[in-house]
Amino acid sequence: MAKMTELKLLPSKSLYRPCDITQFKFETTADLQDLTEAIGQDRALQALQFGIGIRRQGFNLFLLGPAGIGKYAVARTLLEKRAATEPTPDEWCYVNHFGNPETPRALTLPPGRGVLLREDLQRLLENLRSAIPSVFESENYRARRHVIEQEVKEKQDKAFQEIQQEAEKKDIALMRTPTGLVLAPGRKGEVLSPQEFHELPESEHQKIEAGIAELQEKLQAALHQMPKYEQEGREKIHELNKEVTIFAVGHLIDEMRKKYLDLPAVASFLNDIQNDVIENVDEFLSPPENPLAALAGISLPTATRGAGFFRRYQVNVLVDHSANHGAPVVYEDHPTYQNLLGQVEYMAHLGAVSTDFNLIRPGALHRGNGGYLILDAYKLLLQPYAWEALKRSLRSSQIRIESLGQMLSLVSTVSLDPEPIPLNVKVVLVGERLLYYLLGSFDSEFNELFKVAADFEEQIDRSTNADLLYAQLIRTITKQEGLLPFDRGAVGRVIEQCSRLAGDSQKVLTHRRTLADLLCEAEYWARQSTRSVVQADDVQRAIDAQVHRADRVRQRMLEQFVHGTILIDTQGEKVGQINGLSVIELGQIPFGHPTRITARVRLGKGEVIDIEREVELSGPIHSKGVLILSGFLGARYAPDHPLSLSASLVFEQSYGAVEGDSASSAELYALLSALSELPIRQSIAVTGSVNQHGQVQAISGVNEKIEGFFDLCKSRDQLDGQGVIIPAANVRHLMLRHDVVDAVEHGRFKIYSVETIDEGVEILTGVPAGKRDASGKFPEGSVNHKVEARLISLAEKRQAALQKMKSEGET
Repeated sequence: MAKMTELKLLPSKSLYRPCDITQFKFETTADLQDLTEAIGQDRALQALQFGIGIRRQGFNLFLLGPAGIGKYAVARTLLEKRAATEPTPDEWCYVNHFGNPETPRALTLPPGRGVLLREDLQRLLENLRSAIPSVFESENYRARRHVIEQEVKEKQDKAFQEIQQEAEKKDIALMRTPTGLVLAPGRKGEVLSPQEFHELPESEHQKIEAGIAELQEKLQAALHQMPKYEQEGREKIHELNKEVTIFAVGHLIDEMRKKYLDLPAVASFLNDIQNDVIENVDEFLSPPENPLAALAGISLPTATRGAGFFRRYQVNVLVDHSANHGAPVVYEDHPTYQNLLGQVEYMAHLGAVSTDFNLIRPGALHRGNGGYLILDAYKLLLQPYAWEALKRSLRSSQIRIESLGQMLSLVSTVSLDPEPIPLNVKVVLVGERLLYYLLGSFDSEFNELFKVAADFEEQIDRSTNADLLYAQLIRTITKQEGLLPFDRGAVGRVIEQCSRLAGDSQKVLTHRRTLADLLCEAEYWARQSTRSVVQADDVQRAIDAQVHRADRVRQRMLEQFVHGTILIDTQGEKVGQINGLSVIELGQIPFGHPTRITARVRLGKGEVIDIEREVELSGPIHSKGVLILSGFLGARYAPDHPLSLSASLVFEQSYGAVEGDSASSAELYALLSALSELPIRQSIAVTGSVNQHGQVQAISGVNEKIEGFFDLCKSRDQLDGQGVIIPAANVRHLMLRHDVVDAVEHGRFKIYSVETIDEGVEILTGVPAGKRDASGKFPEGSVNHKVEARLISLAEKRQAALQKMKSEGET
């Protein structure tokens, strides 16, 4: 028995895997080259390269992994490297749609020419505003206009002269009065007075009245011709103005049009500008608004729409690539609906709001169009309607700027409806695994639009090559953060701690943020000690400081154990009582602590009652572990007899929820002790789950659990052979603190590894577990024999009780 126990006892060298710093040929990390690629991310890098390279709709990427692992940095580096080799995409501008200003036109131009077009139009407008008034103030224009106006005047005068001559022949006077032209009786060019007219003969009266009536009709006909003459004059002046305007602007626009012959859309826009200038030439002839009045907020009556009118000829360069080389790589930190798709802004003036195409603002999709757009998936999903807008844009392959109010039909005001812009962008979402799987499960469109998943590893295998790469990673981070160099010992200690954080002595953590935080803290302590190089002691001090900052709850719980507030025995033996181990995770520093588990057994119906489950303090995994115990007991000890016990299990002084199956082996040991009535050593704590075949299975948090029991024993000054039983499968996960390793090395603390319940129960009770012989019986006095005998006895008692009840019932 003692020999078996010794075989299960772990040596100190199995409890911690140190980093062999003799493998490092450098003195400090300053001697190393920067790391050029992410270590241990071959799968993710291959997925990234595939996703970046394939140019098909729906092959956007989702980078999944825990926050802080470096997904964004890796993706940004790869994307920028790839984007630098790709052509710079075209630029996009919005210009006025003269036929329908509510729907601005979108123009695409080669890189750098959008700004040139805007500047060219600004110069053109300045030239037009000076050239057009100059032409209209010329002597030639004034003379030609005067001729037209004179023609109209002559026609009008001629018509009146003819009526005047005819009136004189008929002794009728044509007079101009404030109310217009009036016909009156006359004689020799003089108007007769009423008395004189009354003295005329009646025949003369009738003749004059008939003449006045006839001339009145002709006068009316002549007056009706006056607007026609004026209209003809205006048309001739308009044609003259058009001719003069074309003369003034034609050569200017023609010169500009030659620069954009390769861009038909721009040439068409210039034609529209020319036609609009001709139609609105009067705006160019209006006097400019008085600047002093403008400053005072006064609009002069003589001023028309002023400078605001000329905004119609401007160019709104939405995306400018003049300074870019290659495809754009854009990261949008605040992916709201407007920041993704762009928006139309408004300006207030005299209590009213207005807008035009110049107030259209681009979104991240515009800036990343033709290249790559990186978004944080969690931030994106937090913004109302942003996720749906992104999917809609990717499905339709176009960017449509539309306000939320319009989209939801919340407002009915007239706004702009800009022409949609074709979309060709590779979207890269960055998020955690849970978010990826939830989207894949609940959003039917997600897998169609994001077909490439790049899954980042949190751990890599420890090896000589991996250690060297990790040293280069430390060098890279220290350079980026401006930290002091680390010597070989410090690098080795960092690797050991990252192996501990990975929960596996054969692995090392690749979580970049965690590593960077540790390096920054270690460098701080090195500077506090006025050292120019970070050493292993500085790293250890940083680790200790991290633990101490988050250690208050653990210390308070430890005090309760030491003071006896929470009952835990670390010496002696008890029947049906054992010390289980569990882990509490508060923040980033988990810690382990022991829990007393007790079992009571009596005659019953074969039930193993979990008190935690009965009061709904047990999680489903813990409840599953307890139910497995019934299967194990029935299959091993009562294959031919009904299981006739009623057992109760409880975590003593546990007032919160219990979850997980890592205590199921401890619960089984307590049950076996209660059934066999063999006491369990209280100096040994237990962790590990168990299956129905009695095999002990691996659990998580093994280092924290061992250290939790060790700290309790140390606080009680009871390190005289105490120990912990762990699953053999967890031995590779051990990266224990140095004080624990030292105690094991000197025999003051012991750690056992077991593969089966039989191995564990022998250590706990000091009694052989026993195996069935050829006849199927357990050895006399073994644990299994005692348990089986107790269960058979309980079954016989139950059978006898049932027989007695049956007999009494018949009687």
